[in-house]
Amino acid sequence: MTIPLLPRIGALVLATTGFYAYVGQMVPQNEVQPPPTSIVIPADLTADQMATVGRQIMDTKGLCFTCHTVGRSGALRFPDLAGVDERAKTRVPGLSDVDYFAQSLYEPEAFIVPGFNPGMPVINRPPIGLTDQEILCVIAYLQSLGGTPTVTLQTAHRYYTPPAAPGGAPAPAAAGAAPAAAGAPPAAPGAPPAAPGVPPAAPGGLPAPAAPGARPGAPPAVPGTTAPARGTP
Repeated sequence: MTIPLLPRIGALVLATTGFYAYVGQMVPQNEVQPPPTSIVIPADLTADQMATVGRQIMDTKGLCFTCHTVGRSGALRFPDLAGVDERAKTRVPGLSDVDYFAQSLYEPEAFIVPGFNPGMPVINRPPIGLTDQEILCVIAYLQSLGGTPTVTLQTAHRYYTPPAAPGGAPAPAAAGAAPAAAGAPPAAPGAPPAAPGVPPAAPGGLPAPAAPGARPGAPPAVPGTTAPARGTP
């Protein structure tokens, strides 16, 4: 019995598709997610917690381990980061480890490690675009490689100055100004200061009541003098 050509071609296609589908299911499937665009960084992180976040940033958004390694030797594309904090303190004269790391991230071509070629991107610009706080966390992690993290989210360096804390101190009083008496109402804007010894006006702008026994219309007595006797012209 001869099988027509078209059924044979169809059977071959089905058999081939089924075989590759079976082989494809045997290959481990790993779901790859794009790196996060931002990482939540609480304001109260300790230096050690920042180092943990920094490692996470380098693994994901920072893409640092695309080129860098930790604990590898031999032919490397970029310097290995094992023990990097000790080397960072002496790489550039006058720069601390924090300053050196900041320069390496914000201005990577300012210093090239001998034996390597330039090529690291500016880390706070696209396509990576880390924020200043994320970079501080990365610096904390780099400090932990051979040292102890010391940076905080309030650490300033040449490329970043943290914003001032909210709720500044009240403005100081003018020089020579006497403190207001407790419970006294504030003076009206633009009103001249009261002369020494003159009693304040009554509320509402009315004149202060005269002393007992004073003649109506008589000028107020000057402080320190004796008032005229009643009935004296």
